[in-house]
Parts: sequence; C-alpha cells; structure tokens
Amino acid sequence: MTEPTGGAKGPDELRRQIERTRGELGNTVQELAGKADVKGRALARAADLRDKAGAMTVQLRSSAAQAGHSVQDRAAQVGPRPVRTAVQAGLRHPKPVLMAGAAGVVVAVGVARWKAHGHISSR
Repeated sequence: MTEPTGGAKGPDELRRQIERTRGELGNTVQELAGKADVKGRALARAADLRDKAGAMTVQLRSSAAQAGHSVQDRAAQVGPRPVRTAVQAGLRHPKPVLMAGAAGVVVAVGVARWKAHGHISSR
C-alpha cells in the first residue's frame, strides 16, 4: 500500500483516497480469507482430482474399446471360434475386463515391491 506524498487537497480527494483504501483493504481481506479457508481449498482440490480421474477413465475406456475392436478384427480373421467368442463377450461387458486388468496391475506392482524389498532373489 502506498502512502500519499502529501495531504488531500480537498474533501473530494480525501473521499476518493478513503474509497480506494477501503477497496484495497477489502481485496486484501478476501485474499487472506481465501488462504485461511483450508477446508474450501481441500474441497476444490478434491473436485479437481475427481474431474481428472473422470477424464482419465473416459480415455482408458476409449483406449480399451479401440484395442478390443482391433483384437476382435484380428480374431475374426485368424482366431479360433472360442477366442472370437471370448473377445466379443469382453467387448459386450468391458467393466469385468477392465477390473481384471486393473487387478493384474495391482498384483504386478505388489510382486515388484516384494521383490524390491529382497523377498525374492533374482538369479
């Protein structure tokens, strides 16, 4: 906040200075209140992360659908009938396939961590 170099040159200028100072003070109070609102900031951050997770879910489903269609096309060309049937079932019900894939990732990460902590020796 800047200090005036001289006194007000009249009542109108003094009123303008007071109004300007009130505005600056109001802005400062709002900024401080925003920084002190930890719960509000946490809720905003959680909403942001939820939005990002939702966008990633949409992208993952799209990628899985594209991969499924690619596999289905290849299986239709060369694969035996049981493979085609399994691929088609996976495309009709993608949620269990995605859940199984996610479970596989969790198991793989767990094994890698277990191995990293020396529980399994790599020979």
